Amino acid sequence: MTTKYEVGSVHTGKVTGIQPYGAFVALDEETQGLVHISEITHGFVKDVNEHLKLNDEVQVKVLSVDENSGKISLSIRATQEPPAEEKKEAPKKPKKHQATVKTDTETPQGFNTLKDKLEEWIEQSKREEIKK
Repeated sequence: MTTKYEVGSVHTGKVTGIQPYGAFVALDEETQGLVHISEITHGFVKDVNEHLKLNDEVQVKVLSVDENSGKISLSIRATQEPPAEEKKEAPKKPKKHQATVKTDTETPQGFNTLKDKLEEWIEQSKREEIKK
């Protein structure tokens, strides 16, 4: 049944069913496969019905054939040229800036300040306990 459909081969088929997750395409009288929603076209597909209708003839590429279950995965997108903007390189990520460390001894920062403050707070606490 599925032996005449090899992975990578391109065929013309007819849309026989549309579901929220994709479309069923008949390759011949006995064989049909599924075009998953992500394989319908380049870009995002919200609704399969916006791209395909029942009985549409479509070019499909065989992505996989499961001999045990007889399921065939198809792609319409793989038979189309990607749009020009998708051929471009991905946008470059901004460069990470190197952190600059100031060594200013007059104004301590970070843990040194907290350490000094903590000691100051402990001293205040001790003085307040003595006053009581």
